[in-house]
Amino acid sequence: MEKNAKIYVAGHNGMVGSAIVKQLKLNGYHNILVKTRAELDLTRQEQVEEFFAKEKIEYVFLAAAKVGGIMANSTYPADFMYENMMLEMNVIKSAHLQKVKKLLFLGSSCIYPRMAAQPIKEEYLLTGELEPTNEAYALAKISGMKYCEYLNKQYGTNFISVMPTNLYGPKDNYHPTNSHVMAAMIHKMHLAKVNKSEEVVIWGSGTPLREFLYSEDLADACIYLMNHYSESKTVNIGTGKEISIENLALLVKEIIGYEGKLVFDKSKPDGTPRKLLDIGKLKQLGWNYKTHIRDGIRLSYEDYLKNNNK
Repeated sequence: MEKNAKIYVAGHNGMVGSAIVKQLKLNGYHNILVKTRAELDLTRQEQVEEFFAKEKIEYVFLAAAKVGGIMANSTYPADFMYENMMLEMNVIKSAHLQKVKKLLFLGSSCIYPRMAAQPIKEEYLLTGELEPTNEAYALAKISGMKYCEYLNKQYGTNFISVMPTNLYGPKDNYHPTNSHVMAAMIHKMHLAKVNKSEEVVIWGSGTPLREFLYSEDLADACIYLMNHYSESKTVNIGTGKEISIENLALLVKEIIGYEGKLVFDKSKPDGTPRKLLDIGKLKQLGWNYKTHIRDGIRLSYEDYLKNNNK
């Protein structure tokens, strides 16, 4: 990407989008275009087409999405499928129509089969059944990724897809029921510390293994791939390291300074037993993560105290 190129970051107010904007600026990119949902509703085709026709955008980072944890995905599957399908198809189609030089589509590791062999390679996509608790979201993301692939094949576009692992970082969603596991733990344990609660309940058995990537590392990887990768096949983005939910909870507890007891509610769903991405392809392309999970949690908690602690 040229330093003065017009770059549109869709979803700039979210955790990933805001990290991409921050990293672009740190890398010397200054012609960055953003729009709030009030200014541009990406689920509305006509609005999106008019926006792209007017702005003459050269590069797109498609980070906008309706996201949430197990509870939200299980409760609102129709909403998750519709909103994600609509916004991604509208943006990708308009980028094609207006001959955008390059687009990066952000998927999710939940696109892979529930019982995929570990670590999960990019080619395992569509080789087995999805995890039921986030199937709707996964189907929408698979569709976006495949649409990019089909446009490249049929029209010669340069649209790439990346599949990040579980994310956390500044501007995460700390809603008590609709958030992802890391944010939910930070929120619960901070409140328990402040209120001097004797225990904190963690969903599930604590045994599932998960991989976590700091959002600003993901943003750095996305910019790197925009400049160094131009193939249709997706690229996994992660750390290659995993931690059990129980050990994650203990680490969050330590960093926050909560001294009560952790109780694991086994009546709540665990989700996929294990989810570790194979990042061999990413390493071959020359990128590796920088932020250790302990440092990332500390930075996330600092951001929570500054911006989310009401």
